[in-house]
Amino acid sequence: MDADDVAEDLYRLPPAQFTAARDARAAEAKRDGDAATARRIASFRKPTLAAWVSNLLARQKEEAGQLLELAEALREAHRTLDPEQFRTLSHQQHVVIAGLARQAGGLARQAGQPVGVSVLHEVEQILHAALADPEVAEQWATGTLTKVPTVSTGFPGTASSAQVSAHSAKAKKPAAATPAAVPTSARKTPDAALEKRRARMKEAMKAATEAAAEASRRDDDMRRAEEEQEQATARRSAADERVALLTTRLGEAEEERCTAAAAAEEASVRVRDAAHEQKAAQRKAESTSRAVERLSAGDPGP
Repeated sequence: MDADDVAEDLYRLPPAQFTAARDARAAEAKRDGDAATARRIASFRKPTLAAWVSNLLARQKEEAGQLLELAEALREAHRTLDPEQFRTLSHQQHVVIAGLARQAGGLARQAGQPVGVSVLHEVEQILHAALADPEVAEQWATGTLTKVPTVSTGFPGTASSAQVSAHSAKAKKPAAATPAAVPTSARKTPDAALEKRRARMKEAMKAATEAAAEASRRDDDMRRAEEEQEQATARRSAADERVALLTTRLGEAEEERCTAAAAAEEASVRVRDAAHEQKAAQRKAESTSRAVERLSAGDPGP
């Protein structure tokens, strides 16, 4: 039994099912004689609801890759961006994270565990932390995060304008050399590395923004589909009830028809018997009438 494979399975489960499943797998490893694996599995921490939701998103490889790429670009650009550019990117970053959090909420609904606004807010905190801290990003990407990490105070998304300005000033400060030692043309030439980083940043932000917008659209589509499914399910249930009622009534009517058919057959037999008796009585009445007539006429008869 491989502990990493077990972790992959366990952290896909809703938190309410985690502990029992973990203990069962640890006991299984122990029965197999693998004490080391059993101890490692037993050490797995149950994820909070927000951590579990963020893990669902981490398993979406495209979205996870875009967030990690954005994180790398943000860290590279942090020390060189000017305040205005930084504010723009910071705003875009929050838009992206909000969109990804909504998508994570949709994944939770699909998994049968809808979550509220407070949990989605914690998911956003996790995504901010993944952008700020490479170690958090690495753990989040494995889909085994257990709690909301603490966001670093030095994270670009939460740094003050003064901090950004200080970084920018340091980045723009010339090296220790006399003006004559640095040609004017060289000072005016854009820094190639900086331009490259900015280009990567723009590309990453564009891709992430588009992904967030697409995630939001998918979330809306899924919500509409779920509503339509609920309505269709309700209509089907109502139709099933009507069918059941009509089936019951049909069965009752069939029984009534059989009973009436039997009664009609019995009545037909009685009608035939009565007809025979009627004919016999009529013949007898005619016979006695003729006998009376003969006697009246003085004919003694046979």
